[in-house]
Amino acid sequence: MDIKVFKSLPEDAVDIRVEVFVDEQGFNEEFDSDDKYAIHFVGYIDDEAVATSRVLKRDGESFLIGRIAVKKQFRGKGFGSLIVNAAEEHIKSIGGRKVFIHSQMRAAEFYENIGYTKTGDTDEEEGCPHCMMIKTL
Repeated sequence: MDIKVFKSLPEDAVDIRVEVFVDEQGFNEEFDSDDKYAIHFVGYIDDEAVATSRVLKRDGESFLIGRIAVKKQFRGKGFGSLIVNAAEEHIKSIGGRKVFIHSQMRAAEFYENIGYTKTGDTDEEEGCPHCMMIKTL
């Protein structure tokens, strides 16, 4: 997968997030003001955008990776891990040491498998249970 980095929200990331979070999962509040401050990652297979994520600085050496999405027909092929890894490498390159992900509970096992640990309580976003997860780089 070829991964490109953007300083503003690219249309390819918008398309993936609408397909996955809005159309497939039913979220209504997908886009927020954080999008204009985030670094965005889009993964391509044969010039088709298939995965995306974004990185936000929290404080000090802490960052948040969010809006991680892979188109349905490309899941289970390692592209989710690759898009998260690209974000983690970017974070390391700018001095980040701690990474947080606000995971949907249904995706928590995926993040545990790539080194994240649940921390804190469960909460809800638009009726979907989430938990905060952390990884030290």
